[in-house]
Amino acid sequence: MKVHCEGCAGCCMDWQSLIADDAASIATRDADGGDGHETDRRRSHDPFVRREGGQGASRKPLDDDRTFVPLTREEVRAFLEAGLADALTPRFWHARDTSEGVEIDGYTVAAIADRPAFFVGLRKPPKPIAPFGREEPTWLPTCVFLDPTTLQCRIHEGDLYPDECRAYPEHNLALEQETECERVESAFGGDRLLEAGHDDPDGLLLGSQAIGAKLFCHPRPGDLDGIVDRAATGTLTRRDRAETIAIAVASSPGTLAISDHHYEWGRERALEGADDVTTERESWVGPAIREWYRRHREADGAVPSPTVADAVETDRGAPETPGWDALE
Repeated sequence: MKVHCEGCAGCCMDWQSLIADDAASIATRDADGGDGHETDRRRSHDPFVRREGGQGASRKPLDDDRTFVPLTREEVRAFLEAGLADALTPRFWHARDTSEGVEIDGYTVAAIADRPAFFVGLRKPPKPIAPFGREEPTWLPTCVFLDPTTLQCRIHEGDLYPDECRAYPEHNLALEQETECERVESAFGGDRLLEAGHDDPDGLLLGSQAIGAKLFCHPRPGDLDGIVDRAATGTLTRRDRAETIAIAVASSPGTLAISDHHYEWGRERALEGADDVTTERESWVGPAIREWYRRHREADGAVPSPTVADAVETDRGAPETPGWDALE
C-alpha cells in the first residue's frame, strides 16, 4: 500500500462543498430517492450501510459526516483515559423499515434486538483548510486531530491513532470499494493512490463480530430521547455524547451485555469539565473545538489563514506535526 498524502487529507475532512456541482448532484439524487450507491462506497466499513445481497435500500446515517471514522471499544476507552472525551461523537442510522428500528424523537432508528445501534467516532469542527493545492482556505468540517497548516494528523502513528485510520485505504480496497484517494484524484487531478495492492486486512469487524466491539447497542432507548434529534441536527451536547460514550466503553464484544461499573466510569470521565468549566485534566481538545465553532460563527463569511491553528490548538497543548520535509 502506497499513498501520497501531502496536501490532501481528503479522508480527514468533508471537502465535497469545494465541488459545488458534484455536491448539488448528490443532494438532488438523495432527494429523488437515489439508490444509495454513493453512500455505500464511501462508508464501506459501516456494517449498517452496506447492502445485504445487493437488495434493499441502504441504512443512511442521521448525521451528514461523509468520512466518519468508527472507533473500537478499546480505542474509546483509551481516549477517555487520555482525557479526550470531547473528541468523540456518536453516529446513529435510519432503519430501513419499522421492523428493524426503534422510534425515538420522530426517527425510526436502526436497532438490534430493539436496542438502538450506533458508532463512536471523531468530531469534525469547522477549520480553515486549503487542501488539494488551493490557494485560499475554506471553512470545512475537519477531523479534530488534523493540523490545518500542515494537513497532517497530530496523533499519527501514536498510541491513540485509530486502527481505521491506520488501515485506510486498505479496508476499502479489500472490499472493492472506491477510496477517498481516488475521489480526490477524480475531482482535483494528481496521483494519490500510488499502489493499490493489499493483503487481507485485519480489524474490519463487519456484521455480528462488530457488536460490542465497534457497533454499540443502547439497552435503554428512552435514555436517548432528545439525543437522537440532536445527533440528526448536529447539536449534540457534552452530556449527550457522554451517554453514548459510556455505553460504548461498557459494551462486551460479541454480546449485547453492558457492564454497569464501566458505564458509570465512562460517563463520569466523559463529563469531567462539563458545562465548559475547565479542569486540571481537560486537554486542549475541548477548548479548541469550542474556539473553532466560535470563530466560525463570528467569521461572517471571512476565512482566516490556516496558521491561526497555532493559537487555537498548538498554544493549548496540541501535539505539533513534523511537516512534510521531515518525512522525505
